[in-house]
Amino acid sequence: MKNTRAILIMVVAIAAGLAAVFFASRWLMERSNIGVGKIAVAAVDINLGQRLTPEIVKMVDWPAGSMPPGSFIDPKKLDGRVLKVSVMRGEPLMEAKLAPIGTKGGLSAVITEGKRAITVRVNDVIGVAGFALPGNYVDIIVSTQKESAGNEQNKNISKIVLERILVLAVAQEVSRDDTKPRVVNAVTLEVSPEQAEKLDLARSVGTLSLALRNQIDPKPGTTEGATKISLLSEKLPPPDEPKPVVKKIKARAPAPAPLTCVGVITGSRGSQECY
Repeated sequence: MKNTRAILIMVVAIAAGLAAVFFASRWLMERSNIGVGKIAVAAVDINLGQRLTPEIVKMVDWPAGSMPPGSFIDPKKLDGRVLKVSVMRGEPLMEAKLAPIGTKGGLSAVITEGKRAITVRVNDVIGVAGFALPGNYVDIIVSTQKESAGNEQNKNISKIVLERILVLAVAQEVSRDDTKPRVVNAVTLEVSPEQAEKLDLARSVGTLSLALRNQIDPKPGTTEGATKISLLSEKLPPPDEPKPVVKKIKARAPAPAPLTCVGVITGSRGSQECY
């Protein structure tokens, strides 16, 4: 009798515990469903300028209270859009990372509005040994000759003509995620129309070089350019000054002093002597 009663109490306690677990798990699931949504993320690493397709986009659960602004909950709205920045796998796809609707894929999708892309030929020296990668900033230096009639040694000059120019691509690669240096034969730069004119003239009148600069350094490098004289720290010879013209003035002879005359009478003759 006593054993039967103990067993009954144990069964009731187990049933109550199972019921409590069931209702608690159900309540937690309902609460979690209320606070979770789905957003579109990159299924693989995607480079800038690439067109989005359903195969490289997936939907994942995301806390509803921390949805990134501009994120997408409908993957169909991303079909055919073009990225203007590179994204990593699992990174949310947002409107700020996309080119305007209707933009074609490729490099033209990543050019800033009002800017132009221009390509210059480089080698392993001019291209900063391959360290000038997409997303970096460089200064453009031209080595040429000044058109002046001054000292012949002072005609050769190297001068920074453009500063803080964004590298869009090296060769045909626009990926900004690779940090390994690559020696290429061409670099594409993002410039304004005025800068494009200067750069085109600079490469036609002299030799171009790239100077890699800190990406967060906005300070301009104001210089006067380097010449052969300044490079060797020699002083320029003084310019030939015209000699002053000296006019010769002829000295005038002094006016003769007035003479004193005296009359002299000798016998019957008279004369006059002056002294």
